[in-house]
Parts: sequence; C-alpha cells; structure tokens
Amino acid sequence: MLQGCTFKTALNKAERASMGVWQTLPGQNVSRILARTPGVDWVLVDCEHGNIDDAAMHEAVPAIASCGVSPIVRIPDMQGWMIKRALDAGAHGILIPLLRSAEEARKIVAAAKFPPQGQRGLGSPFAMERFNPIPTMTEYLQHANESLLTIVQIETREALDAVEEIAAVPGIDVLFIGPFDLGNNIGYPILDGVIRPELEQAIDRILAATTKAGKKAGFFASNGQQAKQYADKGFHMINAALDTTLLQASLERSLSAAHGQEAPKAVGRY
Repeated sequence: MLQGCTFKTALNKAERASMGVWQTLPGQNVSRILARTPGVDWVLVDCEHGNIDDAAMHEAVPAIASCGVSPIVRIPDMQGWMIKRALDAGAHGILIPLLRSAEEARKIVAAAKFPPQGQRGLGSPFAMERFNPIPTMTEYLQHANESLLTIVQIETREALDAVEEIAAVPGIDVLFIGPFDLGNNIGYPILDGVIRPELEQAIDRILAATTKAGKKAGFFASNGQQAKQYADKGFHMINAALDTTLLQASLERSLSAAHGQEAPKAVGRY
C-alpha cells in the first residue's frame, strides 16, 4: 500500500470510527486548518455542493496531504473525467454522489482503477507527491488500485433498493450515507434536524448490507454529538464537522457573548 494513506490505514486497523471534516470553502489555509485539527484522519474536499472548482481542488489536495491527513474529493457527478482529475491531483479517495445502481458502481470502479481492474489512464506528475515517502510513478501504478478508496453515496431510492447488490461490487470500498438526500428521496426528509424512524430504518439497512458484504459504512453527521451516536452504531467513516457551519456557529456564539446574550443552542444551520 502507498505510504501516508492515513484514512485507509485507520479503516484497516478498525480500532475506532475514522473521523473527518468537510471542506466547502476554497483556500489552502482553510485546508490546513482543517487537516491540522487533532483527531482528523481525512478532509473531504466538496466539489459537488462546496465553493470549490477544479483549480481550488488541485490546491486543497496537496495542502491536506502535507499535514499527514488523507484528502478525499467529492466530485460533482460520476463522470469518468471528473474521477480522473481528482485522482490525478493526488486524492487518496473519491466520493461519488447520487449513485443509483450496481451498474453505475461498476462503471465508477472502472474509471478509478488502472488496468486490468479498470481503465484509468496513467500520466499525472502530481499524484505521487501526495504520499510520504513519495513513490515513483512505477510504484504508484503498482499500488494505487489497492491504496485509493472508491466511496459511493447511498442517497437515492434506487440505491437503497439495490444496496445489497451495490455493496457486493468489487472495488467499492465504502458506502456513504447522505442522510438529507436519502430522506428527501424516500419521502421522509430531515426537518429541523429530526431523523424520522423510517429514515433510521433505511440507514440501518444500509449499514447491515455493507457490513455483510465486508465493506465499510460511512455517515454524514451534522455535529460531533451525532458523529459519536453513529460511531456507536458501528459506522466506520463519519463526518464530524463542516467548515461553513462551524464558522457560522462560532461567530454566533462570540457575538452573542459580546452582546451579553445567551449563546444559541443550534450548531450551524443543519
């Protein structure tokens, strides 16, 4: 395995849930602040809903990796060229949103893996530098397939119905639950932060199918308390914080204290 894959190493050790944070604001300094936070195994660079374009992603990935933390990139769509751009930047893994079928999962794996497992092209001069010690291009080619994580989001009705088949696809490492879109798509949206029993049952089904297939399960938690709750349920990869909501909540608390007011109880807007 390529050295420096902090997240993959944490998953392999399976001593605890691997905690990470979400980056939606562009900037290398933002990336480093998040990556240097104690307890962080990975930082997810959000190119789907975040304010991060291709150039900003190429700056965030090396900044995160330089701190000894794994950069994971959520791409806007499951198109092959987007997967290539993220991995060629040196991402230690990719997160694919809005998956709908096992067939789509197989196409994602093909785009993310070098032959013979897939059809990814070799040629990036940047990817090797995101590991420590820096591998040669030959070493990167030989070990990338086993080292880089392919993560798919289960957040549609179609993916929920096919979750057992998706979990069985070779090359899929983590099934990651996006609870907000999953709730919306199955008719039980999260309103005011409340997860309804029907959505919780769907979450439990995904965790069970993932575990049965020998894969890892991920969950987007809105705060640290919820992250702990889902770690206790058995999830392996959990988002514990999001940069924009943390900034917003911290400002609200500071300004409330400055005005002599009680600090707001809600953390951010989720």
